[in-house]
Amino acid sequence: MTINPYTAVGLIPEITEIQDRDDIATNLDHLYSLTRTAVALGGLDHPVRLVALPEGALQGFTDEIHDLDHATYARTCAITLPGAESEELSRWAREFGVHIMAQAKALHPAFPDRYFNIGFVIAPTGAIVLRHYKLTPLPPMEHSLSPHDVLDQWTELNGNGPDAYWPVADTAIGRLGVMMANEASYPENARGLALSGCEIAYRTSYPLPGVASDAFDIQNRARALDNLMYVLAPNPASYTGGDGQRVDFFGGRSTITDHAGRTVGHLDHGGVASFVTATIDLPALRRQRTTAAWTNWPKDLRTELYRALYDQRIYPANLYADRPPYDHAEYRENVTEPQIELMRARGIWR
Repeated sequence: MTINPYTAVGLIPEITEIQDRDDIATNLDHLYSLTRTAVALGGLDHPVRLVALPEGALQGFTDEIHDLDHATYARTCAITLPGAESEELSRWAREFGVHIMAQAKALHPAFPDRYFNIGFVIAPTGAIVLRHYKLTPLPPMEHSLSPHDVLDQWTELNGNGPDAYWPVADTAIGRLGVMMANEASYPENARGLALSGCEIAYRTSYPLPGVASDAFDIQNRARALDNLMYVLAPNPASYTGGDGQRVDFFGGRSTITDHAGRTVGHLDHGGVASFVTATIDLPALRRQRTTAAWTNWPKDLRTELYRALYDQRIYPANLYADRPPYDHAEYRENVTEPQIELMRARGIWR
């Protein structure tokens, strides 16, 4: 089936920090108004068929900024999927006839008093068609569990194949996957999606100083180019904390990058609610993947060679199998500093 070109929209919302689940309603009201405007204006050339809400759009980053106790946040702020919040997004998907890509810190029934950072996709029917559990939370700030933090139990529940870590939803608008925020700082996560067939990857949000240094933009373009896939990277506009102070610690630079690493949609400024749009041309992407002799790189992976790079463990698995995630100071003492020493001890770093 041929998929005609369409418009993808990345929302750039102003976020209000939540103190409990009820506060999410404030962000949902703002997001709905922004979605309605973005779908109307963004569809002037091609119809809008995909809307991406950046990481933090629903809940903010209360746990990270304030170094909250993990179990307390799980009880007071983490949501369920599906649940009331995703049902509201499902209503929008049906109303506007779009797929919605979004994120939430959410509970998992197999892990009491714990929460994961989950990227998810809602189809125009309102159904959740993809759940991706963030593999590499932002160290040392983020308190979310990674599947790698509870790896033995995770593999018992989900197996150890690519779908357990890099699932991709095959939809009417292409194959959608998630490598949110810090995940795309590691090329392996993008490659995991690509080898699962991903054509459009969700990559948002990213804070300062990583935006001001161009790391955000460089990574977005490199992951797109290396894997011949679109990368949607809207960054939030501003953040209002529990003390009422409004700041922009994201720095703008919202982009949509095509499969050749070209920026095809961008909005440089932050601070004010807006949106970024671009045309998604999947027939062009698929032609490039299936007709190029050189630049469809994944076909030439010499996997037997690369496997040797990962024979030795680097980051410890099952770190939180028997305890909640560390706070910021504990993480530096028990993870960051030992990891740096590990790289030195192996002669990799000096």
